[in-house]
Amino acid sequence: MLALRERYTLELENLTLTTQPVKTLRFFLLAILQYIKRSASYLLAKGGWLMLSSTLIAVLGILLVTIEGPHEKHVEEVSEYVRFGLWWIALGVASSIGLGSGLHTFVLYLGPHIALFTIKAMQCGRIDLKSAPYDTIQLKRVPSWLDKPCREFGPPLFSSSHGSRVPISSILPQVQIEAILWGLGTALGELPPYFISRAASVSGRKIEAMEELDHSSSEDNGFIATHLKQIEQWLLSHSQHMNFFTILLLASVPNPLFDLAGIMCGQFGIPFWKFFLATLIGKAIIKTHIQKYLLVPSLQTDKWDFSFASIWNTIVWLMLMNFFVKIVNATAQRYLKKQQDKSLAEILPDSTHSDS
Repeated sequence: MLALRERYTLELENLTLTTQPVKTLRFFLLAILQYIKRSASYLLAKGGWLMLSSTLIAVLGILLVTIEGPHEKHVEEVSEYVRFGLWWIALGVASSIGLGSGLHTFVLYLGPHIALFTIKAMQCGRIDLKSAPYDTIQLKRVPSWLDKPCREFGPPLFSSSHGSRVPISSILPQVQIEAILWGLGTALGELPPYFISRAASVSGRKIEAMEELDHSSSEDNGFIATHLKQIEQWLLSHSQHMNFFTILLLASVPNPLFDLAGIMCGQFGIPFWKFFLATLIGKAIIKTHIQKYLLVPSLQTDKWDFSFASIWNTIVWLMLMNFFVKIVNATAQRYLKKQQDKSLAEILPDSTHSDS
């Protein structure tokens, strides 16, 4: 029995895209199909009205898009807003999902967008640069104001003896919607650890992250690792006393251990509304405003050199590929682990009987 468990452990460790690409992709696709099947069964059994309303909304949307008429302009405008909102929310989710392995989209997208707008506003002495609120950096699209010469916007509205000097209080509202949507996405990305931990708590089991935390406190892992474990142990010992303001504080500052805080909240039954509302306010409002206020004053009026755009895009795509590989490996390994658990459950009674 011990040899079988060791073989199963070795199979899990070797199940990656680099060592077994075909098998890993197959298990990944099987896991996705299994999830879709369960979700569809749940919706059919529990969400009849939801399915009906969703179908009606989808049909109405298709009709509005395909039928010509005076409404086309409004439909296009709404679609632009929807695409804009989903883009920034998705970037926020990608930044915080995955227990710390997410894509750092503030550095890749939101930060550069704020910097570009600030520099352009400083150069032109104006803040009315956007053609619409959704005129921002998006997938395969650059904002219309980025390459426009300042003369097309008109004379500077903010000027001083040292040239254009646009107040920070005037610039920040122009990038407010993007920052809040991104912050909303980061809050949504923190929900999976909470739900996984909550489900484990309801079923009476400890999740792997907490088991590792319990067993690693006595190990000597170096100065930095030891202090990190001490912080984690402190969070574990005080997690029963977590309240709305504690979660709000943890979510309001750059905090690599917030995933662990979400695990603790789920494990000890913190209500969902309390966890999500505190996380939403902390990340979408307080944290994003702190980041903006730190970023904007540090920018200079000198024009950035964008001659390395192709190199930058390559780096972004490499990070996206790395993020995708992590998701595929983890999903495939979870699927294989479930199959192994089923196999062990089937042979365990026979093994126990033979040993006796």
